[in-house]
Amino acid sequence: MTLGIWMVRTEAERLGLALQQRLGGDVFRPWQNTDVSHKDQFHALFKQHSHWIMIMATGIAVRFIDGLVHDKHTDPAVVVVDEAARYAIALLGGHEAGANRLAYQIARAVNATPVITTATEALKPLVIGIGCRKGVSAEQIERAVNHALPGQALTNVREVATIDLKAQEPGLLEFCARHDLPLRVFTLAQIAARPWVTAPSNWVRENIGVDGVCEPCALLACTRGRLIVPKTACDGVTVAAVQDNLELIL
Repeated sequence: MTLGIWMVRTEAERLGLALQQRLGGDVFRPWQNTDVSHKDQFHALFKQHSHWIMIMATGIAVRFIDGLVHDKHTDPAVVVVDEAARYAIALLGGHEAGANRLAYQIARAVNATPVITTATEALKPLVIGIGCRKGVSAEQIERAVNHALPGQALTNVREVATIDLKAQEPGLLEFCARHDLPLRVFTLAQIAARPWVTAPSNWVRENIGVDGVCEPCALLACTRGRLIVPKTACDGVTVAAVQDNLELIL
């Protein structure tokens, strides 16, 4: 992946540098070249990177890529991030170019909300919340998920959610990569503000500071959903599942 980070205002520089530090890539400051318009500078560089983070309003990003989009199999991925880092919007190349995956990476890096609009993801009804002990393997997580969701295909899962303390657990990352599942991360403060648990855990409260992980994470990731599998523990892993209620949009 070759990543470009494009800003249109100096106010975005702090965020751009934070993203570069956490994800890598090249930061572009088009205001430093006063002889060429920002849009023309971007057009000249667009094909030189496989992935773009555009820190700006979505409307500006759409105008910037006007005339550059040709084929979903060859166009770069584009993710738009607002200057307040509230949302990471997969704008172009969701599947083929990897914008969906990049949106989740950005979301984990700066605690933003990933916005994914591709139909395949939108129609997947399940979100899995996972909590785990340190050092659990991908196989342990797989067994726990299969135990909690017997007969459920993982192809019905839209995303996996966990607490930021577990965001770099090798076993969890390997499990998500194995099944091509995006990992969404919530902070301790976010979970503490929405303490939805059916059975509070004294161990989690003493060691992490909240009553539970898997249930609140799943519910935070799918706020209109309903808990269909409450916390289920297996071999050092806890799993909960929420099913999206698509009827609420009709």
